[in-house]
Amino acid sequence: MRTVFRQLAIAAVLSAPCLYTSAFTIPQKTQLMQNGRSSIVLEASKNKEKIASRSKWAEARGYGEDAASEDGAIGMSFAKDEEKNQLTVTPIKSLDGTVTLPGSKSLSNRCLLLAALSDGNTRVENLLESDDIRYMLEALDTLKVPVERDADDKTAVTVTGQAGPINSPTPEESLELFLGNAGTAMRPLAAALCMGKGKFVLDGVPRMRERPIADLIDGLKQLGADVSCVEETGCPPVTINANGLNGGTASISGKMSSQFLSSLLMASPVVDGDVTIAIKDELISAPYVSLTIGLMKKFGVNVKIEGDMDGTPSFIIGSDEKYTSPESILVEGDASSASYFLAGAAITGGTVTVRGCGSESVQGDVAFADVMEQMGATVTWAPESITVTRDPNTRLKGVDVDCGKIPDAAMTLAVAALFAEGPTTIRNVYSWRLKETERMKAIVAECTKLGATVEEFEDYCIIHPPADNKVNDNVVIETYDDHRMAMTFSLAACGGVNVIIDDPGCTAKTFPTYFEMLGSIASAN
Repeated sequence: MRTVFRQLAIAAVLSAPCLYTSAFTIPQKTQLMQNGRSSIVLEASKNKEKIASRSKWAEARGYGEDAASEDGAIGMSFAKDEEKNQLTVTPIKSLDGTVTLPGSKSLSNRCLLLAALSDGNTRVENLLESDDIRYMLEALDTLKVPVERDADDKTAVTVTGQAGPINSPTPEESLELFLGNAGTAMRPLAAALCMGKGKFVLDGVPRMRERPIADLIDGLKQLGADVSCVEETGCPPVTINANGLNGGTASISGKMSSQFLSSLLMASPVVDGDVTIAIKDELISAPYVSLTIGLMKKFGVNVKIEGDMDGTPSFIIGSDEKYTSPESILVEGDASSASYFLAGAAITGGTVTVRGCGSESVQGDVAFADVMEQMGATVTWAPESITVTRDPNTRLKGVDVDCGKIPDAAMTLAVAALFAEGPTTIRNVYSWRLKETERMKAIVAECTKLGATVEEFEDYCIIHPPADNKVNDNVVIETYDDHRMAMTFSLAACGGVNVIIDDPGCTAKTFPTYFEMLGSIASAN
């Protein structure tokens, strides 16, 4: 097992836990109480206009066409009921083959923003084609930041940097930016636009208006920004009256999302003075912050770190640190997306290699492979790839894991747990509650439909697999307009059952070709 993951394994089980009853007010959703435990009926997106727009965008880029693995296998195809907007993933016997991952969502939007703030032109390659990146690109277009699309490569663009902050092209009028449900666009742009000049309103879909941003707004105000969000909810829309900043010190919480810190870090080099950002409590998802700092270095900016990243660190960006274009940059494959194929191999006993991230990856989610190894799979590492298989004589076993540094990939663990011997405890995932949907509730609900018994607590859950690991057949999986719910629960088909995925097009947020790629390495039961 790689050393990096040893820091993620939990040392001791929490003593005397009590079942968690939600204290949240969750808008537009119905809460039910059953046997002292909270459960929830969550509503999915049924917006026909959104579905039609998403489909038109995907079709224009050739998505939905037949795919094949790099080993040449034909694989399986999954039928979609257009009227019901559902896709049936038929029983999967095994996953075998090699897949090349699409670009990382987190890295794609970070690269685009840093390129826009840099001095010089930057060619960004292997850019993820998805909803989140589309919203960032459209925002840059609206801001009149020149972005040239490559006619021969849909995953490459050239950004003309502004050599400093981004100013509004309409200084006398408020400029509105619609960012959908793209947190990787909303948070960084909210910070970056405070550093320039102009009036802005950043908004998104209804779920975005439920996703907290108050900690970031608080940090920006400490630096002198005139910025606000909805006071009652601490969520977007975000209103900005920017007139440039002169640096300063901000102390923020790192408990809810590392994106708040990453956003402040990325924006800081375009102010006129030194900036110090201190974490006042604890920092979750620290690998994502390390990813941000590493990327900033590629654009010529060095961040000084004081203290322990696992404690309450401080970050200092000197006034002499300015972004310079690296001329070109290649976006690494998405490690969170790798988790579905790696888990599928572990569940079925097949052999899958994912290309695009490996032992030299800058993304924390590659540590998910170590979790699969802990459960009983065999993992082989290369600098830019990971291979997972499992001896058919070795059963997967339940694990107890701190997933605070891999919250997105931890969702995949929830489905792998259905096929393990004994319970699996997924700890330190409070951030699930603040994502594209209330993921803790969603995972509890869908795992229960499949036959598991799930104990829900404030920041962790315990999943007891179905008897004999036999998941229920023909279960309709509600996806809640959350791309990772659709991809994660498709793996239930590895149990030899049909799984019906509601609104499968929601994967366009990060992985429009997911089901084609899954089918390309799948063999039928």
